[in-house]
Amino acid sequence: MEQLNPRARRDRYGSRINRTHSPVLAGTVPWVSIMLASLIQIFPVASAAPILPPLGFLALLCWRLVRPGLLPVWAGFPLGLFDDLLSGQPFGSAILLWSVALIVIELIEARLPWREFVLDWLLALAIIAAYLLVAALFSGAPVTWPMLAMLLPQFLLSALIYPIMARMIAGLDRLRLTRFKAID
Repeated sequence: MEQLNPRARRDRYGSRINRTHSPVLAGTVPWVSIMLASLIQIFPVASAAPILPPLGFLALLCWRLVRPGLLPVWAGFPLGLFDDLLSGQPFGSAILLWSVALIVIELIEARLPWREFVLDWLLALAIIAAYLLVAALFSGAPVTWPMLAMLLPQFLLSALIYPIMARMIAGLDRLRLTRFKAID
């Protein structure tokens, strides 16, 4: 009778034993995905008003709300710096606004006894509304009712995109935690 390799006879669950996360994927996927979302802003979109939501900021919010504790609070500085270099906003506006948004989320989550998706969505909408308004003020444009009305489509599109983006970030999180066979 021939001797079988014990590794060849694993059940369908045994293949997950002795596997580990890739440290490269675990560390870089959130940062790279936020930067790629910020890069989408450089593609030309012809419109009379700002319609495209701040996708880099939405990705940052989604990562922070889908996976709390993954991004440090100081992550708003380097990611906001990258966005400032691409967005055309005055330098430092995204650095300040992204950092303040992460601090606000941290303070709110420290006081909440529970979380659910609807609460995360409402929190994200409030932060996005404040972000759009303050970013418009930082741009130097005169604050008028027509200017504020032009922010409404951008806010509504951001509100509609947030659940889709949160689902995509959850998929990227599963990719980030993909297990690879450990080297023996």
